Amino acid sequence: VQLQASGGGLVQAGESLTLSCTVSGNIVSPNVMGWYRRASGTQREPVARFVTTGSGSEKTSYEDSVVGRFTISRDNAKRTMFLHMNILKSEDTAVYYCGAHDLRNLKMYWGQGTQVTVSS
Repeated sequence: VQLQASGGGLVQAGESLTLSCTVSGNIVSPNVMGWYRRASGTQREPVARFVTTGSGSEKTSYEDSVVGRFTISRDNAKRTMFLHMNILKSEDTAVYYCGAHDLRNLKMYWGQGTQVTVSS
């Protein structure tokens, strides 16, 4: 399984940005797939994720500070996951990673990070 993230950049506060993550290989259910970030001097934290159970039901989960501003989506046909980020704030500045956690086989896969910098 490989994940390839892209779309980071430098934006001003209040602007929008969309990150993309292309997934190759198969992730079985149950799994958690989504976006994480690590700001300078902090640990990596989840931002927005799809949580899929073994029966195939799915829900989304968001970190409190991004609720109402960020939206996670995916195009299964293109095997691509997106993070739509609106009303960006300086505190959103971080390296963003896409990740896939295979809960059945207890394996975690990471894409390379993409830098998002929000200037105030």
